[in-house]
Amino acid sequence: MSQSWPSLFYMGTTCISIYADENILRYDLDSGAQDTVGLHDDVVVSTEFSQITGQLVTSSLDKKLLFWDTHTRSVNANHTFMLDSVVVSLSVCGMYILVTVENDVYWYDMRNLTAPIKARDSPLKHHIRCLCASAEWNGYAAGSMDGTVALKYFDHKVDNDMGYTFRCHPRSKDGTSSLVPINSIAVHPSKQTFVTGDNEGYAIAWDALSKKKLLEFPSFSGSVVSMAYNHSGQLLAVASNFTHQGADRV
Repeated sequence: MSQSWPSLFYMGTTCISIYADENILRYDLDSGAQDTVGLHDDVVVSTEFSQITGQLVTSSLDKKLLFWDTHTRSVNANHTFMLDSVVVSLSVCGMYILVTVENDVYWYDMRNLTAPIKARDSPLKHHIRCLCASAEWNGYAAGSMDGTVALKYFDHKVDNDMGYTFRCHPRSKDGTSSLVPINSIAVHPSKQTFVTGDNEGYAIAWDALSKKKLLEFPSFSGSVVSMAYNHSGQLLAVASNFTHQGADRV
């Protein structure tokens, strides 16, 4: 698929894919069937699926959060939430949505989106590129422009003791020490592990507790743009293309 990538799995082998435009598409990986979920007024930036509500949540350069009912297959969003700035990345954890706006992390309750219930400054020196929340370890992982990842915990009482930051992708393929942006983070749905994907085509699995590298996947020819586990954690979708390479070097 030209200029598109799978953003997430939901409901078994059904996959949501966003194009480098306003379109949000749905694919059945078993049958090959494809249909349109809907579209934004500008380029779609991030997508997430809520297992609890059955809603797809999308953000765009149009500064909107759109909520789609995946059961009705309507091409019209059932709820729109306007923001003052573009949401760079979002992640759903239970009934809460974590969003990065500029360089801050905000928590919203999906039952009342009037205002964020919590806000935190970025734990990273450079801008946050992506984040992914985990109910399993009650926290989130955020990746930055300089190849640094921060793990933070929702409980502020243990945040200082359990949160940490490390640089996971410090070198590019040619061996230079340029700092490579983290484009995507996928957290395993039932284990305390996660995978980071970078601009140079590397995807690495990490143990959140031991702080150790578990596995480095064979490198991809293009940038790792997006990654997603299915609901059981048995499948990991990795999208790679060349549109990110050569950009955003620190």
